[in-house]
Amino acid sequence: MTHSSTDTTSGPERKRGSGVKIVYDVLRDEILDLVLPPGSPIDEVQLAERFKLSRTPIREALVRLAGEGLIDTLPNRSTMVSNIDFLNLHTYFDALVLMYRVTTRLAAEYHRPEDLDPIRARQAEFAAAVEAQDALAMIATNAAFHSAIAEAGRNLYFTGLFNRLLDEGRRILRLYYQSYDDRLPQRFVDEHEEMIAAIAARDVEAADRLARTHAEQIVEQIQKLFARNGRLDISLTPNSVDK
Repeated sequence: MTHSSTDTTSGPERKRGSGVKIVYDVLRDEILDLVLPPGSPIDEVQLAERFKLSRTPIREALVRLAGEGLIDTLPNRSTMVSNIDFLNLHTYFDALVLMYRVTTRLAAEYHRPEDLDPIRARQAEFAAAVEAQDALAMIATNAAFHSAIAEAGRNLYFTGLFNRLLDEGRRILRLYYQSYDDRLPQRFVDEHEEMIAAIAARDVEAADRLARTHAEQIVEQIQKLFARNGRLDISLTPNSVDK
């Protein structure tokens, strides 16, 4: 008979699998929310003590995080939270703007009437987060709002890609919301309402235009933040012209 611990009734294999998921989920959120800042060391022994697990599930969770580019293993075999590649953010921003446009456009064209309910519900949650000035809640509810729009467009590939981009952008948005102008998030609430109206009216071109404007001004504000904080003193987009 195999030995079982007090916190599981399904055997050690299931415990290890659930342990990997717990470690992965917790560390991933902490990295993306900047609880663990870029460059922070990752110590397997400390994590094993923290989660009360052996080092095997810890290593498995770290392998998953490394596969997503969230942690790096250095030549000396030490592990750290990966740095944000500010110099190549223009490629991320290009993809993000495109997916804002594509998903909103498709939602206007292909949504069903019942799809508007979750979109409006996520918008109400975002507006509440803005009212509370809760940065982490703003990031989460904004992503949920745009994910609901993507689902209404009925293309699983676009939805999956957009969700991944929104998730990967949490570290960038966290930096932004640390010093946001509280008038700007209210502007986001208003722009969301305009996008909902365009989707409901099946106005594909308006949905595309509003989504593009919405995404591009977010990118512009993030660029200004980096410049203002001295995080980055060059343009994040190629061939851009200073205004």
